[in-house]
Amino acid sequence: MVSAMQLVRKPRLQWEERDFEVAALLKDASAHPYHITARGALFDCDCMEILPVIRDKVVDTVFADPPFNLGKEYGSNCSDELPDSEYLHWCHRWIRECVRTLKPGGALFLYNLPKWNILLGAFLTSLGMEFRHWIAVEISACLPIPGRLHPSHYSILYYTKGKAKTFRRIRTPIQTCRHCGGEVKDYGGHRDAMNPKGVNLKDVWTDIPPVRHWKFKSRERRANALSTKILDRVVEMSTCPGDLVLDPFGGSGTTYAVCENKNRRWLGMEIDFAQEIVERLEGGGIHNHKNDDYVEG
Repeated sequence: MVSAMQLVRKPRLQWEERDFEVAALLKDASAHPYHITARGALFDCDCMEILPVIRDKVVDTVFADPPFNLGKEYGSNCSDELPDSEYLHWCHRWIRECVRTLKPGGALFLYNLPKWNILLGAFLTSLGMEFRHWIAVEISACLPIPGRLHPSHYSILYYTKGKAKTFRRIRTPIQTCRHCGGEVKDYGGHRDAMNPKGVNLKDVWTDIPPVRHWKFKSRERRANALSTKILDRVVEMSTCPGDLVLDPFGGSGTTYAVCENKNRRWLGMEIDFAQEIVERLEGGGIHNHKNDDYVEG
């Protein structure tokens, strides 16, 4: 959330273009990635340096997990404690660019606190985006707040640019007791009529594991990381193999790792931890969370 003039630039790695033709997606051919793979490209800069030079209508899905403006420490190039009005203005700038890059029917997922997503959802609607879902992701590590209900979820806004061009049904396993192995629900006596692959994914996700153990995240980045299970669902739900996913806030690189595993192309930016993402993609030392979802189509 700092201007390009304020950035402390790191020396770029040498890279060699292989299968992923990033130049075809950009208006400015002089913008060179920090790292490139066979499926994607990572830029080590403020997202507002790169988003404006991405061509119109080339992205199939956007996933954004911006800083929540809670005063957390990320890296030296990021300020996470802005006045509310400045934070919203900043969000409007990058959201507008993300919407511009989306193909007709493309999807946008925005992961944030409910406090912010209420307002950002209204902004997306004002841009002509079509609301599909408010996905509640249950969390268990949040502390109680005096005088309020105990906050227990983050939200994912799910919008599309007109009618969704891709929506793949996801089924989750039928819940069983971890002690006796019996099924938890009786499904109103209709169990025999249910799909053996599982139940339709709901818009309340109570099965997302926290990212606490070091085998699931980089030791060099202390900030929170997302479970691969969230990105598994976002990517499988809204894209097909070969489609392009844009994530302007690389963080720990979860989106890019999932895209690599699922044969999706990707574009990413990270202002502070690009090298840690490269190490994740090239080293393969960070594990994925178990996911028993079944994807139709």
